Amino acid sequence: MYFRGIKKSAGDVSISDPVESDKDGNPLTLMDLMADDMNVADLIDRQNDSEQLKKAILRRLSPREQTIICLRYGMTGGRPLTQREIAKKLQISRSYVSRIEKKALELLRDELAEKI
Repeated sequence: MYFRGIKKSAGDVSISDPVESDKDGNPLTLMDLMADDMNVADLIDRQNDSEQLKKAILRRLSPREQTIICLRYGMTGGRPLTQREIAKKLQISRSYVSRIEKKALELLRDELAEKI
């Protein structure tokens, strides 16, 4: 049993184990290699901006505009759709989707510019 346990954990690697060296010969760990450049302040700013955008969409846009913007930019949890895909889904023309999207983006730009 002891030898089976050793064999099972023989390939385990800790996140703080050195895996290679940098150009100066200093050890690099998995944690160093997987580090994220985004800091917490940037993450909080991005979340605040996202919340403001969601509120502006609900406050300024009609239900049809909301639907088109959310589908177009993947805000429904799915992938962003093309204007053609949205047109087919809503059974309207692609040019009409384009006009609605353009108008909605102008409304959102105005709304968010007022907040700055």
